[in-house]
Amino acid sequence: MVVFCRSGFLNKVVRRIVQGSVVNTNKMGSSFSRTCNINTTPSRETNERRGTISRLESTSNYVESVVCNQDDLKDNEMKVFDIGDEGKVLLVKQKGEFSALGTKCTHYGAPLVSGALGDGRIRCQWHGACFNIKTGDIEEFPGFDSLPCYKVTVTEKGEVKVRAKISDLKSNKRIKDLGSPCTADGSSVVIVGGGPSGATCAETLRAEGYRGRITIVAREHFLPYDRIKVSKIGTATDIEKLQARTQEYYNGSNIHVIKGTEAIKVEPDAKLVHLSNGSKLSYTSLYLATGSKPRVIDVPGIDLKNIFTVRDFQDSMDILNALGEGGDKNVVVLGLSFIGLEIASSCVKKAKSMTVVGKDDAPLGLVFGKEIGQSLQKLFEENGVTFHFQTTIVKCNGENGVIKSVELANGTTLQADMLILGVGTTYYTDFLRDTGIALQPNGAVNVNDKLETNIKHIYAGGDIAYAPVYSYENKQMSIGHIGLAQYHGRVAALNILKREAPLRTVPYFWTMVFGKSIRYAGCGRSASTMIDGDIAGLKFVIFFFDEKDKVIAVASCMRDPVVSQFAEYLHQGKSLYRKDLKDDAFAWTKNIN
Repeated sequence: MVVFCRSGFLNKVVRRIVQGSVVNTNKMGSSFSRTCNINTTPSRETNERRGTISRLESTSNYVESVVCNQDDLKDNEMKVFDIGDEGKVLLVKQKGEFSALGTKCTHYGAPLVSGALGDGRIRCQWHGACFNIKTGDIEEFPGFDSLPCYKVTVTEKGEVKVRAKISDLKSNKRIKDLGSPCTADGSSVVIVGGGPSGATCAETLRAEGYRGRITIVAREHFLPYDRIKVSKIGTATDIEKLQARTQEYYNGSNIHVIKGTEAIKVEPDAKLVHLSNGSKLSYTSLYLATGSKPRVIDVPGIDLKNIFTVRDFQDSMDILNALGEGGDKNVVVLGLSFIGLEIASSCVKKAKSMTVVGKDDAPLGLVFGKEIGQSLQKLFEENGVTFHFQTTIVKCNGENGVIKSVELANGTTLQADMLILGVGTTYYTDFLRDTGIALQPNGAVNVNDKLETNIKHIYAGGDIAYAPVYSYENKQMSIGHIGLAQYHGRVAALNILKREAPLRTVPYFWTMVFGKSIRYAGCGRSASTMIDGDIAGLKFVIFFFDEKDKVIAVASCMRDPVVSQFAEYLHQGKSLYRKDLKDDAFAWTKNIN
């Protein structure tokens, strides 16, 4: 049950500001705190007063308020309460104890009261980020920031009192304390890759107390940024608005970021990384997270101008600049999967025409099947997108070095002032081929469940990692998605620190097209499916089964939070079968907490 409520007995709020310096060593609730201590035992104070008290402590403004009675929440229930007039808190009751947290996911602001409450954590219903209910710490991704966590006290009268820092209520996020600048202990971690995986690895190392030197080698000329938006940007923006952290943050954390530079060679015996700028970096541990590069089709004319791939921030800016604001460009997109469809949906209103070409017989048909794919096709067509199925591009024609049309395998010629490719990726791992690091034939890096390669102290994660997938019987796979890449960064950091943290991977994907949210958790090739809901209305849940009728994945459209609930179910090591869905297809959702 999910309820938003305001405590009726809080109409009159007592607010008092106490000036002066008060010594307070408890950083609970601070924007830079590591954890908080939740006290759920009854208070011994005899002069308890209902209402709210705000006070200035250590130059910080706090608010303290009775938000509800202990019987207002059932076990495994979440509610949002007002805390005086200062803001709102998410109150969670689990195993008889209360926790109070920020109300919104720190990634894109989803209301977590509508998320999936698992065992000791909440999983966001939008994109799958997970937060510990006792500390607020982010444990799975996407996103970089943790939730603020507030002190809870239950009085002898059964009143639930919450104390929170007002600035935390307003910001609704907490950056983990990485400690003050420290003297290096002689060790060094080199992170090759300036994307979300590398950034998360660096932050986790510092947050967990690593005192050695940390260096991030970034191919792009930017600090780590929100790569999710690259295929979804409808208007030009500044890179600063997408960057996860500022340069001042990295400086203050003793994390050195080398931008616009690539690794060109690794010497495992000498523990050296050679860089494209001519320098060398020594390491104690090495984390490889170089990511993937867009695949380019090999056809005549592919080198013409106004042909784009979609991977980096600069790609999206180049596409928007070429598209312009005049609405006079005929745009062709090659690819019927997530990237191609996201580009088509985000740019169609600025184009004269938008045509998507692909070998499948429906958009996302390989993922959801033809029936759902045809409903998506209708949605796109209603919004001005045209499709050419079961074909591909065989030639690009141009004038004065600029593309003007494309020829398809079925004999059709399409006008094309721009061509955008969304046909898969390869890996930035060519520099590893003569190092002794074990690679798959496609260039993916073979790793164990600690993300360590066959060479000690060399780890790999993100898109390039051929890693065990916990929810798929620990079979190895390479999966390219930001949430998993960040999770790999965290796990790699913990294992560099010898914390023995095995992977518990549950792949989680999503997209948003024309206002329709699509989620998918799990992986593997399905033998059959079962659909619950309205396919034509694009409001459904689809269960994917293997040959033994085990549910290996669940997807949904406009049916949150079921995919996040399934992800939590898998994370807990549980299995679901077709027979479990017979009487009530969603009875299992009651067993995740």
